[in-house]
Amino acid sequence: MISLADIEAARERVDGVARHTPLERSRTFSEMSGADVHLKLENFQRTGAFKIRGATNRIATLPPEAREAGVVTASAGNHAQGVALAAERAGVDATVVMPKFAPVSKVKATRGYGASVRLEGVDYDEAQAAAHGLERENGLTYVHAFDDPAVMAGQGTLGLEIADDRPDLDTVVVPIGGGGLISGVAVAVKERLGDVRVVGVQAEGAASAAASLSAGEVREIEGVDTIADGIATRSIGEAPLEVMREYVDEVVTVDDREIALALTLLLERSKTLVEGAGAVALAATLSEAFDYDDEETIVAALCGGNIDLNRLGTVVRRGLVQMGRYLKITVDLKDRPGELERVSSIVARAGANVYAVHHDRTSRDVAVNAAELELELETDDAEHAASIVEELEADGYEVEVLS
Repeated sequence: MISLADIEAARERVDGVARHTPLERSRTFSEMSGADVHLKLENFQRTGAFKIRGATNRIATLPPEAREAGVVTASAGNHAQGVALAAERAGVDATVVMPKFAPVSKVKATRGYGASVRLEGVDYDEAQAAAHGLERENGLTYVHAFDDPAVMAGQGTLGLEIADDRPDLDTVVVPIGGGGLISGVAVAVKERLGDVRVVGVQAEGAASAAASLSAGEVREIEGVDTIADGIATRSIGEAPLEVMREYVDEVVTVDDREIALALTLLLERSKTLVEGAGAVALAATLSEAFDYDDEETIVAALCGGNIDLNRLGTVVRRGLVQMGRYLKITVDLKDRPGELERVSSIVARAGANVYAVHHDRTSRDVAVNAAELELELETDDAEHAASIVEELEADGYEVEVLS
């Protein structure tokens, strides 16, 4: 079990490597939720995520012989970059094993920080198994992403910053992957401030924490499926579970639609870019996944901003769908002159902007005397999108909403 003294000692070690990131009140999200919402902008951290804190503390505590041999770790991306930079700053060789499908941007960034990168396995757990093999074969020290007291204490320095900057907070909302971050933050804020509620958030497609807490032991799920790849682990760690049982008040989940919406809102309204894992705390707040009072002071930890640009477009599109700002439909047309113009006129009168058009009269699913028109439209909101569908149907068209 880590203590407040462990976290305070870690703060001295990470000072000068990790930044003290901003904590800012969001008027937009306060109005949307009715609470007093503050955002811990850890996406502004060096390497783009909180992982540099725990990695720096762990490497700083290595004995001389371990520093000489080097370190190895496994990560889907953020911990990889944290270990790579922390090792480079400490003059220690680092090998990082990443899943084969890790975002390209994170792989390149990890190599850019000086680590040797190997791609193994389809997810974090398979990459971790490969990394432990290298640990045994080469006498390296394994730097765990979350199941390590020194790493947990390092992550807890984020909680000290929250306590310093917002001592009147009521609730802190923290993402959960393996549990290292929430463990450190929970100990820091509760030991420093006392009566503060700590709410953990997992993605619905990678939700093992609640089951583990209920069972009193680590429970592993069969697989993970979420856009929040930074917290896509099959289980939490043994050491974090021990801390979470004592310090974490509640664990909730959010689905990918809610995550995409929160990410898109942050980008549009706060001009803040986060990855899926970085959006889950705000997603839980906006979706009211946990109960809170009006004007309750809530700090949502935006734990990372390392999103692959290819994924960003997909996630934002999902967010726009949730906001009613993007509509994709198919319309069945008679295969005769003027039909395409007729549909275009209806869409234009409704005030929608066209992203893309695909007109098909050769598909086997289309009748010989018919054609299928697929439209991607920019709309104002959900009500506007619904009205376009209604107008087309009122004019006799069969419309299927794809998204």
